[in-house]
Amino acid sequence: MNTNNNLYTVIYTTVIVVIVAALLAFVSQSLKAKQDANEKADTISQMLTAAQLGTKAEFQKMGNAAVLAKYAEEIGQAFTVDLSGNKVADLSLDQVYSPKQLKRQNYNIKGGSNKTGEPELPVFIFKDGTTVVPIYGAGLWGPIWGYIAFEKGSEVIKGAYFDHESETAGLGAKIKDDLSFQAGFNGEKADFASSNVFDIVKGGSPKNSDGSEILDNMIDAITGATMTSQGLDAAIDTWLAAYAKYFQGTTAPARNKCNCGQFCPCGDACECDCHCHPGQTRCECPDCPCEECRTKNMEM
Repeated sequence: MNTNNNLYTVIYTTVIVVIVAALLAFVSQSLKAKQDANEKADTISQMLTAAQLGTKAEFQKMGNAAVLAKYAEEIGQAFTVDLSGNKVADLSLDQVYSPKQLKRQNYNIKGGSNKTGEPELPVFIFKDGTTVVPIYGAGLWGPIWGYIAFEKGSEVIKGAYFDHESETAGLGAKIKDDLSFQAGFNGEKADFASSNVFDIVKGGSPKNSDGSEILDNMIDAITGATMTSQGLDAAIDTWLAAYAKYFQGTTAPARNKCNCGQFCPCGDACECDCHCHPGQTRCECPDCPCEECRTKNMEM
């Protein structure tokens, strides 16, 4: 074959391209399992860090297997909820939401042409009662995400961890690198009754004359990173508002009502699995945890 003609050049180029593409595909497929394992362990380490069960630096030194073992040891239950706060499905130990999965749910929360279904929002509850939920949004240069942990049965934030894809080093990247920024969330509260659940603003909360905060759902933004701060603020508001009905149900004060739907005359909430008939004014289950109900049952 004449190596100087155009046909040879085309064939040679095509063969080289096919070979290189095949090699790249092989390498990518070979590394996929390891990449997925690294991503899963990193996601879990971020949740554990938010839950104050260790630091990100500590988990990085542990290795993937140890991180997964720590998660299995600490997690109590994990499941998804809908926008009404109702449980949708349980999550296995292998099911943790990666940034790609959070991106899909972000579309579902916001609606629009990118929506692929109804939101299924993950909830992770650790054995000490800490509840961890994710957030996802857009920073200045790319996606940002993270995890916010809440004290048991509370709207009080226990801890937070945030990450990003391509924010500016020394500025927007501080949402991940500046531990004092993340620590600023500790002890703050989420206002689930408001559409503005949490605020990240320059200067943080206004102060009383004694220096105490007037608002406990507001922290100081990162200096020099206005767009990233605003993006994180919007992501937190969007996702925590989506979880609002779930949290309002789990943090609501006890009411004079049995699980069966009937009201008790006592001041404590019954938690029995009785089956009272419509029209009854109290629980008639002999094992009711409500002392007044039990006493009245014995008197009958």
